[in-house]
Amino acid sequence: MPLATLIGRWAMQPFSKALPPLGDTERAALEAGTVGFEGQLFAGRPDFDALTAVGPNQLSAREEAFLSNEVPTLCRMLDDHAIDQARDLPPEVWRFLREKRFFGMIIPEAFGGLGFGHFAHASVVARIASVNVATAVTVMVPNSLGPAELLLRYGTDAQKDHYLPRLADGRELPCFGLTSPYAGSDAAAIPDRGVLVEREFQGRRTRGFLVDFDKRYITLAPVATVVGLVFHAIDESRPEGQRELGITCALIPVPHEGMEIGRRHRPMDSAFMNGPIRGRQVFVPMDWVIGGEPQVGQGWRMLMECLAAGRAISLPALGSAMQQTALYVSNAYGQIREQFGLPVGKFHAVAGLVAQMSAQLYATDAARRFTAAALDNGERPSVASAILKVQLTEAGRRAVNHGMDILGGKGIISGPSNLLGVAYRQAPIAITVEGANILTRALIVFGQGAVRCHPHVLNEMAAVQAKDETALGQALIAHGKHVAVNLWHSLFGAPVLGNPPEALAGEARLIARMSAKYALTADLAMGLLGGKLKRMELLSARLGDVLAHLYLASACVWRYRVDAAPELLPFAQAAIRLQLDEAGKILRDLYANLPTPGRRLLGALVLRRTAHLAPLRDVQLMALAELLRTRPDVVARLVPDLAEPGPGGLRDLMQAMALGARLGDETAALNKVLRRTRSLDEAARSATDPALALAYLQAADKVIQVDDFDGPARNADGTAADLSRAPAAAQPPAPSGPLPSVRPPERTTPPRVPAT
Repeated sequence: MPLATLIGRWAMQPFSKALPPLGDTERAALEAGTVGFEGQLFAGRPDFDALTAVGPNQLSAREEAFLSNEVPTLCRMLDDHAIDQARDLPPEVWRFLREKRFFGMIIPEAFGGLGFGHFAHASVVARIASVNVATAVTVMVPNSLGPAELLLRYGTDAQKDHYLPRLADGRELPCFGLTSPYAGSDAAAIPDRGVLVEREFQGRRTRGFLVDFDKRYITLAPVATVVGLVFHAIDESRPEGQRELGITCALIPVPHEGMEIGRRHRPMDSAFMNGPIRGRQVFVPMDWVIGGEPQVGQGWRMLMECLAAGRAISLPALGSAMQQTALYVSNAYGQIREQFGLPVGKFHAVAGLVAQMSAQLYATDAARRFTAAALDNGERPSVASAILKVQLTEAGRRAVNHGMDILGGKGIISGPSNLLGVAYRQAPIAITVEGANILTRALIVFGQGAVRCHPHVLNEMAAVQAKDETALGQALIAHGKHVAVNLWHSLFGAPVLGNPPEALAGEARLIARMSAKYALTADLAMGLLGGKLKRMELLSARLGDVLAHLYLASACVWRYRVDAAPELLPFAQAAIRLQLDEAGKILRDLYANLPTPGRRLLGALVLRRTAHLAPLRDVQLMALAELLRTRPDVVARLVPDLAEPGPGGLRDLMQAMALGARLGDETAALNKVLRRTRSLDEAARSATDPALALAYLQAADKVIQVDDFDGPARNADGTAADLSRAPAAAQPPAPSGPLPSVRPPERTTPPRVPAT
C-alpha cells in the first residue's frame, strides 16, 4: 500500500473531527475570487519578480481626460460645510453627476457608461472624497456592489438592455437592500422571505415571489428609483427539507405596491442619502430576478464573487482620501501656525506624528494601487480585498485623529473654516460598512485566507470531504515538507526570491524572513488548535493582521519599483519598517496568548533573530518631517488624489501654502516681524515684495481664525438674559422634521432627483 494512502487512512478520522465543517454560504465565500501575491506571503515564499510583474497602474486617454476635467470641475462645486449643513447635495451637483455619467463608471460604453477600469474608478472616488465624503459615497454606491455590477455579471440580455443605459445616465438611481435588523454582519442569515407563487400581474398569470422584507442602512434608498433586493426564496410546493431555494437577488422599481421607501437614516448626520426599505407581500415577478429563474438561489455566490473585487475599490479609496487630506492639512497647518516663536510643525511631538502619517500613507496607498493593478489584470483577490478594506479604513480614521490632535482648537470648532471635523465625524462609517472591520479581521482575512491562500489546506479539506485517503495522504506529505522548509527558513534565514530594487534589498530580506516566520506560525496555530481556532477570534485576528502588514510592506517594494521616484526612498524604507515592526509585535502577542504548553519556548524559537525589527528611530522620523516641510514636490507625490475644493477651510489652506511657497524662506522673517509689530501691514512692508507678503499674511490669518455664530439673545443693557426663565408666551418648539417611526403608516415615495 502506498505511503500516502497509509498516512491518509491514519489521518482521516482525526482530520474529519478537527477541520471545521463548511456550510454552503462559507463554501461560496471561500470559492469566490482568486489568490494573488498574498498567497505567496502565506506560504512563506514571496517572489519579488512575481510582485513587480503586476506592472504599474495605467489610465486610458479617456480616463486621464475625465480625471483632468470632469472630476476637478465637480470638486470645485463642493462646499464641504454647506453640503453638511444642508444634509444633501445641491441640485446642480446632482445634475452634473448625471450629465457626466459619474453613476456609470463601471458600465461599458456599449450601454452608455464610461467603461472605466478599477484604478480609474478608485481615483475618481478618492479625489472626490478628499474634499467631500458625502458626494464620494453618492458616486461610489452605484458603482460598487449593487444592481449595475450584478447585472453586468449575471443579468439577462433583456435586463441589461433595459437597466444599464438608464443606470449609466442617471435616469435610474439604484440602491441595494441586504442588511436587516436581525442580520447585519451575518448577512446570510437574513430573515427576509419570498414564497414562490403565481398570480395576476399586468394582465397575465405570472410566476414570482411574494416577499416580506425589512432592510436598513441602505445608502441612496431615500432617492432610489430601483431597489436591488436580497431575500431567501422558498418553494412551499416542494417536500419538507427541499423548500429552501437559497438567497436570491432581484430588482424592484420604485414605486411598487407593498414597498415602503423614502424615510431616512442619518449616519453620523452625514449628508449622503441612507434609509430603511420595508415590504409586505411585495410581488416580485420571475423576470425581475437578476439573471432570471436560473439564478434563483444563486444570490450569495453572486454577492461573494462581486465583493471579491469590490471591497478593494471604493472604501479603500475613501480611506486613502482621508489619509491624504489629513497629511496635507497637518503638514501645511504645521508650517503656518506658530507657537512659542516656531511653526508648530517643527516641534518634535507634531513632526513625529506627521512623519508617521506619511509612512503609513505610503504603505496603504501602495497596497491600494497594487491591488487595483492586479484587478485591472483580471485578478479578483478576495483576501487582499478584505485586507485593503480593513487596513485603509482604519488608517484613514487614525490619520484624521492625528490631524485633529495637531489642529487643536482649530479642529473642533465647526464652521466653513474647519479642516477635518466632518471627516472626523464620518470616519466610523467606512469602518462599519461592507463587513465591519472587527468581523473582517477575525473571520475573513485569516479565516478565508487560511484556506484560500495556504498551499495545502484546501486540498486537505477537499480530500476529507471526498473521503479520499490517498489524496489526503499526498496533501499531508506536501504540507509536512512545507512546514519543514519554513521552520528552516525561520531559524536560519529565508532566501530572497526574485530581484527586488537594489535600494530595498535589505527590506526585501526582512519581508522574506518575516513571511517564513508567519507561515510557520499559521501552521502551528492551525495544527495545535484545529477547528477551535475558528472560534478563537483574538488569535485569528492577529494572524490576519500579520498577513495584512506583510502585504502592505510588499506593496511598498512594488510601488518603489513602478514609481521610479528615488526622492521617495526614505518613505518607502520607513513604511516597510513600520509594517514589519507591527507584524513582529503582533506575532509576539500571539505566542504569548497561545493556549498551549510551551508557548514561550515556541515563540522564542520562531521569533529568534527579529531584534532588528525595531521601530523607526526619532532621527529618522525627524528626517521625514523635514522633507515634508521643505519639499512640496514630495508632498504632492504622497497626496496625488487631493483635489481643489469649493469655498472653505481646505481651499483657504491651499491658497496660503501657495503664497508661502512664492515667498520661500522669507516667511520666517516675516512672521518674526509680525510677532513684534502685531500689524499685518507693517510686517508686509518689511518684505522684499510687500504685496505678496501682505497677501500671504492675510491668507495665513484666515487659516488660523475659526468661525463663530450668533449666541443667545441679550437684554437691552447688554447683560445676559436669564435663560432659565422662558417667556410667558413661549411654546414648545415644533419638530424640525418627521417624527421617528418604526413602521410608517403608509407607503411613501421620494421625489425624483432633479435631472435638469
